[in-house]
Amino acid sequence: MFGRVRDVAERFVARVRHARHPLSDWRKWAVVTAQGLTGFVVLFASVNLILSLSTFRGEDPAARTAHELGVLWFSTTGEQPTSDEAFRIVHGGLGESPSAADIRAHFEVASKGGTFLLDQVMIDRIQAVNGQVDSRVMPPGVYIGTHALGPDEAPLVWVTKWLAHYLLFPRHAYILVLPDEGEALVFSASQDGKFPGDTDAAGRLSARLTPYDDDAYDFPSSGEALHEITIVSRDPDVVAGAPAALEAARLRLEALDAPYGLLAPNSNTVVGCILQDAGLMSAEVRRSTLLALRAPGMGAACP
Repeated sequence: MFGRVRDVAERFVARVRHARHPLSDWRKWAVVTAQGLTGFVVLFASVNLILSLSTFRGEDPAARTAHELGVLWFSTTGEQPTSDEAFRIVHGGLGESPSAADIRAHFEVASKGGTFLLDQVMIDRIQAVNGQVDSRVMPPGVYIGTHALGPDEAPLVWVTKWLAHYLLFPRHAYILVLPDEGEALVFSASQDGKFPGDTDAAGRLSARLTPYDDDAYDFPSSGEALHEITIVSRDPDVVAGAPAALEAARLRLEALDAPYGLLAPNSNTVVGCILQDAGLMSAEVRRSTLLALRAPGMGAACP
C-alpha cells in the first residue's frame, strides 16, 4: 500500500514539475508559488476545521454545533445587547424570563460534564437579571476559560468571528474565579501593550487580575462570543485563596520583565504554569499533545 502511495506521489510531483504553463520565466514561478501558498492555506484551514468539529465537542456534538452557530449569528457589536429572540433560540430551555437561580441551576448541570459554553447571549442575560457574574448565577469555583481571538469592530468581525472559531483550532486561555461572595475575577495574560493604559514595553509578557465584566480583557464579546469554560476546582479553600495567589503570580510575572513569545512563553504558558504550581493541573496534562494544539505554549517551560 505504501508503495502505491509513493508511486502516486512521485507521478503527481513529476506532472507538476513538467506541466505546461501559459506563462514563462518568473511569471511561471510566481503562479506556481501562488498555487502552492493557496494549497497550503486550504490544507491548514481544512485541518483546523476537522479538529474544531471533532474534538472538545461534548456528549452531543450536534447540539453543541447548533449552539455555537446560534451565538455567532446573533452576536452584536459595541454596547448593543443581544436580543430576546437570540436568548429564546439559543437558550430556550431556560424559558423567556429565567431568574438568577434558574441560570445558576443551568450552570450547575452544565458544569457536571467538566466543560461548558459561556457565550455573549448568556452574559447579556446574566447582566440584565443579576447585574454581574457571581455565585448567584454560576457555581463557585476556579475555572479555565478559552476562546478564539479576533476583532470586535464591524465590518471585519462579521467575517473573522466565523473564521477564528472554526478555521483556527488554537485558543487563548485565562483563569476565572467565582468566589462564594462578590463579583467573579479573571486572570488574563498577554502582551502589555494589549491592556488599557500606557506602557513603555508593549511586547512584555504581562497579566491583569480584574473583575469579570465588560472592561475585562477576556470577556464574551462580538469577536470572541464563545468561551469554553472548564471547572478546575470547587474546593472552598482553593477558591478562597485563589485571588491572593493569582495576584502574587501576577506580581512575580511583572518582576521577570520577560518578552512575550508568539509560541512561548505566552499567555497560555502563564496559565498552565500557575495551575501546575497550584496542583490543579499535572505536568503530563499540561504537556499533552492535544492541549499543545488547543492552547499553544501551555506546556512550554515556565518563564
